[in-house]
Formats: sequence, structure tokens, C-alpha cells
Amino acid sequence: MESVFRELGAEPRTQAVPLSHLSLELGHLYMEDFEAGPKRLGEHFAEVRIWVEAARASAARRAAPGRARISTCFLIDDYFSRFSTPAELVPLILKEAEEAGLTIDYLARESGCAVADRIELAESVMHRLVESPPPGSFGSRPPVSRTGWLANGQRSPGRGAALSEVTTWQPPQETAARNHSVFMDVELWSEQDGRRLWSCPFLAAVWQLARLGLLRHLGEPVLTPRPWDGGDFPHDWDRLPPLLRLNPDADPFSAYRTCTLMPNRFLAVEDAVRMILDQIDVDATALEQVDRRSRGERAQVPAAVAQRASYVFYEEPADSAPEGG
Repeated sequence: MESVFRELGAEPRTQAVPLSHLSLELGHLYMEDFEAGPKRLGEHFAEVRIWVEAARASAARRAAPGRARISTCFLIDDYFSRFSTPAELVPLILKEAEEAGLTIDYLARESGCAVADRIELAESVMHRLVESPPPGSFGSRPPVSRTGWLANGQRSPGRGAALSEVTTWQPPQETAARNHSVFMDVELWSEQDGRRLWSCPFLAAVWQLARLGLLRHLGEPVLTPRPWDGGDFPHDWDRLPPLLRLNPDADPFSAYRTCTLMPNRFLAVEDAVRMILDQIDVDATALEQVDRRSRGERAQVPAAVAQRASYVFYEEPADSAPEGG
């Protein structure tokens, strides 16, 4: 019998990550929210506190008869704009959360969803996008890697040589429509000053993959939490780790499922996030690891990654909601 020799380093290995049952996000706010002052932040946490108990109860029911492992996180937007400093802002966030009876286990910077530890996370995820051309499409639209736009179906035909036979307007069509289409066309990035600016929905999709324990680089986990030593926070955002574990006793950061609590002005963004997640070719080994462990704990998760993310959108008072989002 012929012997086959392989170098040990030639065997690919995907490292598993510890998992909670639920990753509960207590906030994903923009800098204008912080500019509105402590009162606005306190109102946010007071509203979130109402829904935290329901999310915890749901996770406990799914984890029965064992203890539900639940970790909390908070995401700061330091990618699109930067306000104040970590030394001033982070203690304010922790104080307002504590006064509302909440504990933030993990603190993340949105810029870390673009680049973390010199790894181009957003670029890596972009290369895993798999567009599914709907039946009857003619391929005249350039791929997402060139346009930066991702759709969930067939766009309305436009004018051009390749469409010379189109004489009447035709509606867009959702690929997986049920009775009627809900068509979405999402911008994943733009170009500003010669560099790529990732969109909020795309960075949020990267964030969801991290929270679900499905991000890898050469088989290694990325955007992994670093422990906080309890000292002062830095005065420069770039000196704050992309993901910081504030609570040494916290359950694991990544989880089988995620739940995000946020104002309802983010609803359109998160609809786009779920559409993006549906078209990402997630690392197969990481996906299998999560699925196998969830079955072993009798906490099976949906096959579709996007279905593992849930949300609670609360209504903001009219006089406190910032424009945009």
C-alpha cells in the first residue's frame, strides 16, 4: 500500500470560539446621540432596560434546563465621525448604563468592523459575497465587487445597448418573493478622497458575524475581546482596542443568537444587514462548529445566518431623536 505524507502545516485548521446562548446588544448609537448629552444616553438605557428582561427570558427558555449564557455589548461609532475621547465618553456610557441597572460586558468600536489588528475585515467579508442572479436575468449589471451595490433580486432594466429590446418599464423582482416583491438595493461602500468608505449596513453585517462567532482569518478568530485592566481609558480612539471585555466575569462575547436593542430609526439599516447576511458565503467550518455545538446543547439555531439575529426597535420621543441614521 502506498504511503501518503503531508506536512502538518498543510492541514487547514479552523479554531473554534467560546459561545454564549445570546449576545445582547444594548446600544449602537451615532456620535450625534452622544452630542445630545447624558440625558439622551440615560433615556436610551432606560428604554432598553424594559426590553432586556424579555430578551433574557426568551434566551433562558431556549437554554432550559441549563443556565442561559448571556453577554451584553455596546457599539460606538468611531468610523463615520469621532466625538470626544474614550477617556471622557466611555465612563459616561458605563455610568448611564449602571444607573439604568444594566451591565455592559463588551465595548466595541465600529471602525474595528472595517479593520482590526491590521486585518481588513470588511474587505475579507466583501470577497465572500455571493450574488444569486434571479431566473431570467441577463447579466448586464456589473458584479457587486465593481459597483459596491448588492440587491436581493432583479433590478428594473435600464436603457442601454444590451437592453435595446426593452420597450416598456418593468418592475424589480425579489428573488425569494412570497406573493409580492420587497426589493432592496443596498450600497456597501462609496469612494471618498481615494479611499473606500464602508456603509453602515455592511459594517453592521460584519459586526453580526463577529457576534455569531463566524468570522475567521486564515482559520483564526478575529475581532476577539481584549481584557480591560480597570485603568483609565485612552485619549485617542485608535489606542482603544477594537473589542474590549469590561466585565471579567462575562459570558463569552460570541453566541448562537444575537438580539439588538435600538431606536426604530435604524430599522431600514438592519433590514439591509439581514439582506447582506443572506448573500455571504460564511466560513463553512466555523458554521459547522457552531451548529454542532448548538445541537449538543439542545439549542439548535436556524440554518440561515440572518435568521439568528433578532431585534427590538423602540420608539424615541420626537424631541430627542437625531436626524438621519
